[in-house]
Amino acid sequence: MNGVRMDKWLWAARFYKTRSLAARACEMGRVECNGQLTKPSREVHVGEMLRVRTEAAEFQVKVLGLSETRGPAAVAQTLYAETDESKDLRQRVAEARKAAGNIGGWHEERPSKRDRRNLERLRNRM
Repeated sequence: MNGVRMDKWLWAARFYKTRSLAARACEMGRVECNGQLTKPSREVHVGEMLRVRTEAAEFQVKVLGLSETRGPAAVAQTLYAETDESKDLRQRVAEARKAAGNIGGWHEERPSKRDRRNLERLRNRM
């Protein structure tokens, strides 16, 4: 196997849940190969550097293997090696997100029955 379509490889490496999501990400400019935007039909080869932006994070990886089929996560992780810079950046972003805490008064859980009754009493008074 000399090369694999970009969308198939991204799906097989488990960056995206479906192949159509991987293709859409390529079309939207969220995937770069060696510094250039890619199309879903572009072939990926071993040794290329990819920059992949997902909803969760941004990854900079080197392609180590090719696969057209989606397998277990353990096998998918052998298809690429993430750079140290990418790991550090993702860790710093996660720490910053955690340090920001719960902004906006979001509740971690649903109100209890008692809380709901208290809310109803407040609403009826106004």
